[in-house]
Amino acid sequence: MRKRSRRFFRILQLVNKGKNYSPLEAIDLIKNISSLNFVETLEVHAVLGLDPKYADQQLRATVILPKGTGKRVKIAVVTKGENITLASSAGADIVGADDLVDEIFNGRLDFDKLIATPDMMLLIAKLGRILGPRGLMPSPKAGTVTTDVKSAISQFKSGKLEYKVDRTGILHVPIGKLNFSVNDLYSNLKTLQESIDKNRPVGSKGKYWKSLHLSSTMGPSLSINTSVLRDTKSI
Repeated sequence: MRKRSRRFFRILQLVNKGKNYSPLEAIDLIKNISSLNFVETLEVHAVLGLDPKYADQQLRATVILPKGTGKRVKIAVVTKGENITLASSAGADIVGADDLVDEIFNGRLDFDKLIATPDMMLLIAKLGRILGPRGLMPSPKAGTVTTDVKSAISQFKSGKLEYKVDRTGILHVPIGKLNFSVNDLYSNLKTLQESIDKNRPVGSKGKYWKSLHLSSTMGPSLSINTSVLRDTKSI
């Protein structure tokens, strides 16, 4: 049986497990019950009516959170020529060409996002077994294979993130730090919800949103009324 701390049991008493909270109410409560000595992240856990084993029911997309994620994103860029200087001046943390590909192949993984220009993808292909399981393999759909390196770096630094359903059809997405205001966290949540609806797979049938929960990094989850979220306009 999983052991839980006294702190967790104490804050659990403040949560009504049988209630579907409105998004604003849930965010406010999660912020108020957080009592750790570090700033927790607010996480979205959405169960969708999708079966990812079918190609037309896979959900993978990107979204730019208007208030950012609160996390410093370390970006590596694999490119060549003038793009090396451009990537460095645009704020990339690590930049290289064949040399960086070799470093990654030999175990260098000290970055959160890998961006590549199309002319480097043939070299990067050999990194599939290393980058794939870690969700770091560049792809056009994720916006990490691009000729516009400067724009890609700017977007990921300012709050762009990729999300996709796991093998059971569940999304797990961080949407900001608990030191954000309630309205800012709600704005990020609403933007994510609209993106998920916009990118609904063509093969999705029946009820799309099965359940939605919010939780902090080390706190209990709160069930969210998805109808209220989807029917309410952004702040």
